[in-house]
Amino acid sequence: MNQSLIIGQYVPGESIVHKIDPRLKLIIIFIFVFAVFMANNLWSYVLLYFFVFTSVALSRIPVSYILKGLKPVWWIIIITFMFHLFFNSGGNVLVSFLGINVYEQGVYQGASIATRFFLLIVLATLLTLSTTPIAVTDAIEALLKPLKKVRFPVHEVALMMSISLRFIPTFMQEMDKISKAQAARGLDYTKGKLKDRFKALLPLLIPLLISSFKRAEDLALAMEARGYQGEEGRTKLRQLSFGKMDYIVIMSLIAFLVSFYMIRV
Repeated sequence: MNQSLIIGQYVPGESIVHKIDPRLKLIIIFIFVFAVFMANNLWSYVLLYFFVFTSVALSRIPVSYILKGLKPVWWIIIITFMFHLFFNSGGNVLVSFLGINVYEQGVYQGASIATRFFLLIVLATLLTLSTTPIAVTDAIEALLKPLKKVRFPVHEVALMMSISLRFIPTFMQEMDKISKAQAARGLDYTKGKLKDRFKALLPLLIPLLISSFKRAEDLALAMEARGYQGEEGRTKLRQLSFGKMDYIVIMSLIAFLVSFYMIRV
């Protein structure tokens, strides 16, 4: 399995996290997003970290595997932290060098934003690792079902989101193959001036774009060959339903939210 980017991939398993209803997983993700942006002190962030890494432990997916798979986004987290570190001038000066001042507020804001981004990426990655693309599609469709009353194409949107998510690792693998092939021909986009690096990226992006259209065409032909006509006339092999474990998770989620609210206040 490609370790360059694992979000969008699925790791089969029989853990508690794997068995949770996919609708509940999506609801937990939405609630967690709000909780992350409402955190305002050290203990609230500690509780969020505890929630995320407890979920990872229950999934039985090694933490090292997840962290290694997040290498492509580490630079985004670092740049986010550095941006706030050097451009936020609130509070007292902590460090001063080469005419650049590092302020208290810059450190706090940088660490806060980087932490939020990291937690969201880890939990979103865990969702895809523990949930099949079909289950994600069914969950999105079930949660958006009320919008059918206003003729919103719920099934098509859910399918589109699921396919897009599933194609992330596929495109990363394709880009890895293309970059290695171009490197074997002597192309190096890691050296030289910034302008030259951008020019060197074209031999990577153009084949990737062509490959993307080719894969989309193959997928469309495969769906047509199987008689796909949208939601009309389709039935589901597995019906989503809450079990005993799901209700235990709901009670645990309520306990987490109450604890988070008390710590935050």
